[in-house]
Amino acid sequence: MPAKADVENDKSMADKKKGKDLIQKPRTGSGRGSNGSVVSMAGENPGKTRIAIQGYEGSFHQMVAQLFFGKNVEVITCPSFRDVVRIASSKKESDGGVMAIENSIAGSILPNYNLLQKSDLKISGEVYLHIKQNLMVNPGVRLEDIREVHSHTMALQQCYVFLDKYKWKLVETEDTALSAKHIHQHKSRHIAAIASKLAADLYGLDVIAPNIHTLKNNYTRFLILEREKTNTITEDADKASVNFHTDHSKGSLAKVLTAISDGGINLSKLQSFPIPGSDFKYSFHADMEFDSLQQFNDVMKTIKPITEHLKIYGIYKRGIWR
Repeated sequence: MPAKADVENDKSMADKKKGKDLIQKPRTGSGRGSNGSVVSMAGENPGKTRIAIQGYEGSFHQMVAQLFFGKNVEVITCPSFRDVVRIASSKKESDGGVMAIENSIAGSILPNYNLLQKSDLKISGEVYLHIKQNLMVNPGVRLEDIREVHSHTMALQQCYVFLDKYKWKLVETEDTALSAKHIHQHKSRHIAAIASKLAADLYGLDVIAPNIHTLKNNYTRFLILEREKTNTITEDADKASVNFHTDHSKGSLAKVLTAISDGGINLSKLQSFPIPGSDFKYSFHADMEFDSLQQFNDVMKTIKPITEHLKIYGIYKRGIWR
């Protein structure tokens, strides 16, 4: 990585003359649907959006893909977030991806920030999804018939208060949606799964006990990722994600934060990461909320001279809590 990198937002910036804005001008959504999603022109289904997600069909990632891109979105299921980033980066394989980045209870998913930093993907949106866990069974199965409950370890942990009321065997699995799929496939009469309502709908299961999670205010933030060439900035964009690091001299970080504050921008998140190969030097991921693109643009011009590296991951519309 060069010692002093220019702000990265679009490859076309390299051709811009000095003195012009550091970020793209807002563009209308050419090639996008009415909901702001990319319209696919690749693969066997021209015009259908194909989005990479982590997990299986019926997962919370698929729920987010449907909320952002519409019910007809085609999901490409991936075993890991690394695969999500790889497939989302491929024009031939997908139109982008959905990736969880933080949870209101568990906090940041740090490895996913690292994947984002190493990729050339751009953040084009975000969704805050209310995580609701449901106990589901095959049709006709009653509570008294249940002997085992299968789900991902985190889902089981989120539902202990409810589960402790019963003497069921709790079985940890790879994925919540996969657990639902398995009890459907095996037509289990004595096994229940904990998963999303979407999983129950997809696999024809009955939700025998809805919303069994202990902490009701449980939200996960998901990022919508697109390739740089397909990413556009809308007129109503009011949030950006940025990565930067300073020369680590005394007060250097304070100068950057002061410039952001003086520019009237709300710093909604600041996350530090060690710089590989350095002696405990750190880079910072910052989520910024602003009133106008010009306001954000002005602040980027101000902080560029006082940072050694500055990269814009994406400029997008602040997400709605679903």
